[in-house]
Amino acid sequence: MKREQKEKLVKDLEDIFKKVDNFYLVDFKGMSVSQSVELRNLIRKNSFSFKVVKNRLALISLKKDFPEDLIQCFQGPIAIAFAPQDPIGLARIIKSFSVKNKVLTVKGGIVEGQFLPPERFNEIATIDSKEDLLRKIGYLMAYPLIKLSRTWQAPLLSLGRMLSQLKTKN
Repeated sequence: MKREQKEKLVKDLEDIFKKVDNFYLVDFKGMSVSQSVELRNLIRKNSFSFKVVKNRLALISLKKDFPEDLIQCFQGPIAIAFAPQDPIGLARIIKSFSVKNKVLTVKGGIVEGQFLPPERFNEIATIDSKEDLLRKIGYLMAYPLIKLSRTWQAPLLSLGRMLSQLKTKN
């Protein structure tokens, strides 16, 4: 790779690291080409990105305020999976792919600007997505009103049934 290409790659990575607060460092050792293509297609289909980079170039492009623990994760073959919006969705994709194919391991990452050690990755992959949590909160907020509405409707419904029974009886 020529020096100009390396400088362009470092600049592109710097821009991505500035824009994206969520990414995972993935060890893809032992992954076949077909599995790699399948993973890339799956990630792109869900609006995420996946880059295989040289560790030295990635370390050059990292901001100086990244945790030292993250820098220690850059050993061996590394790919970076970026999630601009939904880190949980990307974690689920990576976890399901690694369980299915038994090839990926997460070495660490950054979620919402905080360092994520590899042992906590499963926690991120198993929590509900933001939309699901918002749905649950909405339901919990509306549930008392639904119960109140049903309570108020009950006497009217029983009165209506009683009147219809009287009508059929007469």
